[in-house]
Amino acid sequence: MVMQDGGTVDVRPGADPGRAAPEHRRAYRATALCLGVYAGTLLAWTVYGIARGDSGVDDFLEGLFNPGAAPGAQVLGPYEWSFTVVFAVVAALALAQRRVARSAALLSAALLLAVSLREGVGLLSGPYRDQYGSDPLGGWALATRGLGLVVALVVPAVLLPAGEGRRRAPGTAAVWAVPDTRRDRSSRICGVLFLLMGLARLGWTGRDLTAGGTNVAHYLRGVVDGSLLGTLDLSASTEFTTVASVLTLLVLGTLALRARRDVRGALLVFAAVELYLTVRTVVWLTVTDFFNRSFETTEGALSMVTTAYGLAAMTSVVVLATGRGFGPYGGIRAEGFRTARAGRP
Repeated sequence: MVMQDGGTVDVRPGADPGRAAPEHRRAYRATALCLGVYAGTLLAWTVYGIARGDSGVDDFLEGLFNPGAAPGAQVLGPYEWSFTVVFAVVAALALAQRRVARSAALLSAALLLAVSLREGVGLLSGPYRDQYGSDPLGGWALATRGLGLVVALVVPAVLLPAGEGRRRAPGTAAVWAVPDTRRDRSSRICGVLFLLMGLARLGWTGRDLTAGGTNVAHYLRGVVDGSLLGTLDLSASTEFTTVASVLTLLVLGTLALRARRDVRGALLVFAAVELYLTVRTVVWLTVTDFFNRSFETTEGALSMVTTAYGLAAMTSVVVLATGRGFGPYGGIRAEGFRTARAGRP
């Protein structure tokens, strides 16, 4: 308490708006356990891929950022590598009861569910299904797929009921009773950046499908059917990752444009993944000397512009999403001051 003009002003901090409510602790801990176990599983596959290959750890580390380094045949690809880190970080945030982990975990579960459904369609193929029995690692691969499905179902089951609206500290006014224009502005900026990136990627995908030389039916089947390649592969196909990224950018962009407070974590982790993949693209363009030849054609120039925009946009989203003024995770609380009636004019 502090005396001011004969009255008392309560300056004690209220409840941390960035932490989950006490009644949701079990949901966040269950989420941390699920994502942590799955991150450990992917890490084990990554280590196995390094150990069985001809290249060493140094080559693998170079291959993380340089697609042309060719660190030998790997079990997982760059998407899986990036999401291994995402799952581990989100699990740590959930264990710390941070509300930002909720939307990030729900996004992770949605993507895992999409991967599981795609694999389920593939298992309808008899020859593909038989490979799980004949391949020495088929049982472990199937167990990994099953674990992913369990995580994809458990996380939303425990987190969807754990939504938190305006919170009220005992004896104070409701937290976030006053609209946060700074939060809304940051959210809408992120939404616009995501939507533009999604539309650009959608345009390039449409161009690739209509330019000739691409079997559209085969491409679309690769999006939903895990048996298309005919081999067991824990890394996602190009068709699936392309369509999934477009849909995620458009859906998250729309939600952020509406200034939904609960998408900050999802924006942050997906922008980080996209930023990592864009950096890999820039490294590849550099080592292949494509920069010097990019503006010789209109298509090359547009490709460079898209890459540059992706690099700038995803960096901006990461910066905005980690800002203290974004959402109910670091902004100013609205408890205000409580002043005693006695001695006040």
